[in-house]
Amino acid sequence: MTQAIFLNVTTTAPADVPTPVPSAESIAATAEAYAHTHRDVNGGWLRPAVFGAMDGLVSNFALMAGVVGGNVGHQAIVLTGLAGLAAGAFSMAAGEYTSVASQAELVQAELEIERIELRRNPAEELAELAQLYVKRGVEPRLAFEVAQQLTADPEQALEVHAREELGIDPEDLPSPLLAAGSSFLAFGLGALLPLLPYLLGASSLLPSLGLALAGLFGCGAVVSRVTARSWWFSGFRQLALGGSAAAITFLLGHLIGAQVG
Repeated sequence: MTQAIFLNVTTTAPADVPTPVPSAESIAATAEAYAHTHRDVNGGWLRPAVFGAMDGLVSNFALMAGVVGGNVGHQAIVLTGLAGLAAGAFSMAAGEYTSVASQAELVQAELEIERIELRRNPAEELAELAQLYVKRGVEPRLAFEVAQQLTADPEQALEVHAREELGIDPEDLPSPLLAAGSSFLAFGLGALLPLLPYLLGASSLLPSLGLALAGLFGCGAVVSRVTARSWWFSGFRQLALGGSAAAITFLLGHLIGAQVG
């Protein structure tokens, strides 16, 4: 009922009659009725996990394929796969932690600059925020009033300026530890997939090839969760890229092995 009233008020009022301002309860009810969710676009754990698994699968399978192409023994293949898994997982975790931590430190530095400016030049910062709303089509007087209300509290003022000027949410920054842990575990699982048949006694690359190709398609399909592509397009794209990397590495290993041997 509240929703209908709100919609009627905002769409059917005569042109020569001022449109009544809906109540806060009416606005909240309408917003709740039409609420919808979005996928995670800030990274969080999903991005490092998905790309960590994909990286582990492609890099370790390509590494093992190159060694197999060099005609080495079963023990050397297993040792290579285990070394690639461990080294890659630690490298991914360290790189992801450093990247996310550095980004967070940069954000904190920029927030501190904004905090100092809000304290030293509150009038200028207020005008700057109001001007941002004016550029978006808000009437100047209303833009100034909105800016005043939003920046009445110092902490809220900092958050608003961070969102509007820097495009970030200070309360929703990615965690370096979560990103590093996700990358480490995901890379390890991805790298383990092509190695598993050899750990179970396989002497041919074919079982490892089958698992790796299935994993590549699966990882690509999962990537569609964080992109606008269809699952089958992402799956086949990753299958083609990962398969090509493994084939080229196998060929290089075969050529180099023949020369060294």
